[in-house]
Amino acid sequence: MDRVVASWFGTGLLLGKVRGSDAGSGTIAAAVTLPPALALGLLGWWAQLTAAIIVAAAALWSTRRFAVGDADPGWVVIDEAAGTFLAVIGLGGWAAAAAFVVFRIADISKKFPGVAAVEQLGGAAGITADDLVAGLWALAAGWGLKIAGLG
Repeated sequence: MDRVVASWFGTGLLLGKVRGSDAGSGTIAAAVTLPPALALGLLGWWAQLTAAIIVAAAALWSTRRFAVGDADPGWVVIDEAAGTFLAVIGLGGWAAAAAFVVFRIADISKKFPGVAAVEQLGGAAGITADDLVAGLWALAAGWGLKIAGLG
């Protein structure tokens, strides 16, 4: 069951099956997660925050067995789902789209402050924490646009 959850219900396994490489699986999982994350916003920001917390907890639980040493298998993508839920809390429209882009850039590049540092925690915490920090950067960017009236 933990493999199913860690792969975000099989999303992280798709590219490996189709082309033999997991590269890009995190972006696929994030894109699959974006519509339900935005839909939860119709209930209120608290629903998105609740989902982010639940998915982050599920990420910590489900990835522990696969996080041997500093390993972060490409097919393990529940951490990207958690980051996506976090990135769009209270956002919609262009602000949410911008937050999604910032999230993927921050997660992939590891150039935003704190993202690479928390990944060094190792284990399930390291797998999950870098996506949550990237999600926080994205959330800040999206809210910056929203507050500026551009989102």
